Amino acid sequence: MKRYISEFIGTFSMVFCGCGAMTINEVTGGTVTHVGIGLTWGLIVMAMIYAFGETSGAHFNPAVTIAFAYAKKFAWKEVPKYIIVQILGAFVASGILLFLFPESEFLGSTIPKVDVWRAFVLELLLTFFLMVTIINVSTGSKEIGVIAGIAIGGVVLLEAIFAGPITNASMNPARSLGPNIVSGNIEGLWLYVVAPILGALLAVVSCKLVKDDNCCDESLNNNC
Repeated sequence: MKRYISEFIGTFSMVFCGCGAMTINEVTGGTVTHVGIGLTWGLIVMAMIYAFGETSGAHFNPAVTIAFAYAKKFAWKEVPKYIIVQILGAFVASGILLFLFPESEFLGSTIPKVDVWRAFVLELLLTFFLMVTIINVSTGSKEIGVIAGIAIGGVVLLEAIFAGPITNASMNPARSLGPNIVSGNIEGLWLYVVAPILGALLAVVSCKLVKDDNCCDESLNNNC
């Protein structure tokens, strides 16, 4: 149960702070700034990894959970439970943001600024880069040392800054489902579910090609 609570709190905190920064930027006319939003996402991801990495592995992302299971670093039987609490955390965070900022039209929703297929490819690649980093600094059930938070938070910051203006840089189905559905912005939502999962799985495949003795070793996780 501790792992599920950790995943709920971590995903809740990530969506509340990251989408909260986007929402406040929206309702105040840009006072947070694009760079400020990117920093908020990177820092909250880093903080939550340090807070819960030893407990749940700090996935906070259905695409990451599925990819770890595919890599045999996480038990498939745990995947539905992780995904449920991750999505629940995102919805609760989005609901609170709606209560706090009812004037917001988007609540930090992910809405593509280009056609759907270019947005799809960009989200796939963004998640690929993120998962390549994650899988090389973690075991799936537990983050490794001090480098994990810095490396993963840094990639989130990087991608939020350079790709945010195009797709809002989701890389996370739960992060998109919560604010998009609560705010009613569901057009194109499917791509933010499918593309991150495919991108994360491709990252595992690439890792197998480069270092398969370390990347996808069932012995790394006793729960498999």
